[in-house]
Amino acid sequence: MTHPFPVKVVALQAGVSVATVDRVIKQRGGVHANTVRRVMQALDELARQSTQVGLSGRKFMLDVLMVAPRRFTDAVRAALEAELPSLHPAVLRSRFHLHETLEVDGIVDLLERIRRNGSHGVLLKAPDLPPVAEAVNRLAAAGIPVVTLVTDLPASARRSYVGMDNRAAGETAAYLVGQWLGSVKKKRQVLVTLSSNRFHGEEEREIGFRRALRERHRHLSIVEVSEGHGIDGATGALVRQALAGHPDIAAVYSIGGGNAAIVQAFAKAGRPCQVFIGHDLDADNLALLKSGAIHAVLHHDLGQDMRRACQEILRAQGALPALAQPACLSAIQIVTPWNLPALNGLN
Repeated sequence: MTHPFPVKVVALQAGVSVATVDRVIKQRGGVHANTVRRVMQALDELARQSTQVGLSGRKFMLDVLMVAPRRFTDAVRAALEAELPSLHPAVLRSRFHLHETLEVDGIVDLLERIRRNGSHGVLLKAPDLPPVAEAVNRLAAAGIPVVTLVTDLPASARRSYVGMDNRAAGETAAYLVGQWLGSVKKKRQVLVTLSSNRFHGEEEREIGFRRALRERHRHLSIVEVSEGHGIDGATGALVRQALAGHPDIAAVYSIGGGNAAIVQAFAKAGRPCQVFIGHDLDADNLALLKSGAIHAVLHHDLGQDMRRACQEILRAQGALPALAQPACLSAIQIVTPWNLPALNGLN
């Protein structure tokens, strides 16, 4: 197996020993299949990133751990790798640990492995649970800063949170639903879907949505479904059950994704959806917007988020000066079929 990278660079990227990498590259056997996959993934990541950044300047290794549907982690990966050249003369390389679902023990194990192997910083999207917060605290104590993405761990020692104001996003969704359902005060229901109630960001969006409906649109009530993890199969099944049991559902606020499955569930039930509000301009939502199946997406600039997150890691490492005041949260963009922004290869 030939490759252009020093064995010690591959070992750092994969988070394994030089000897292990040597055994995998020379195909000598005796290495667990998962470790072989990690080394092969490291080679692939190095090959992609070497086309985007030079190898001059101070080097930093960044770990990205996300529990989210692949369509979203793909968008985050693309946004991060597109931003790497803008960080010169510093050079950031990234190791990705991306899972659609992962139990809390698995998340903690990954964070512990990162702590043991060493890293200059971690970008983290994970559920807000005490074992995860404790693992983040151990990373911080070891001098490895953690920046939370999209959803926060406010009780942990994370360095900062990067993303939108999730409570304001929920209030914005309630405003749109209330306006678009019209002024007739007929009692109707709004289906609110979460990937999981363990994510702080999703909980904040739901709180904002509920509060705004209670204050301004008391004729609208909520039917909530959760634990579909944003995956189409599981989300679709939950939505079909909700539609069967609630004939007054007239709108959807999709907090956790799986929107193609939600649209299909309405179609199979022969039910109209008068207003559909989603989050994030991934490939699925872009297609659904263009087709008119969903009406608006609450979006934040992932490229800007990735740049800010990397800058936070560089500040923690003393490579950038500290900010005079905390950075603002990401702006909430209301995207409709008529104002689609240019995105990394999605349009």
